[in-house]
Amino acid sequence: MPNINQMATSKYLKIADIPDPVIVTVAGVKQVNVAKDDAEPEMKWAIKFHEFDKPMVLNSTNIHIAAKVLGSDDTDDWKGKELILYTDPTVSFGGQVVGGLRFRG
Repeated sequence: MPNINQMATSKYLKIADIPDPVIVTVAGVKQVNVAKDDAEPEMKWAIKFHEFDKPMVLNSTNIHIAAKVLGSDDTDDWKGKELILYTDPTVSFGGQVVGGLRFRG
């Protein structure tokens, strides 16, 4: 039987999609609309990896970690560079510890 985290579908990377940890190669960064189909557009930045079909929505923490790990504040410089994507059980959202995806070098 699948874990409930594997049952929820998403067009963006989530914890259940990641074999922890995994080396990924940056394919690019772009803005995506994360709003539900019937809602006003909500644009967020997302990073795409060669190893996965789905992009990962970036929060401000991961944007700054990626810039530090990849050695540049210019996302064009990130293309083709590798980093480690892993799950961090201590990530909080909305005052709750929910776990999330993080990067390291």
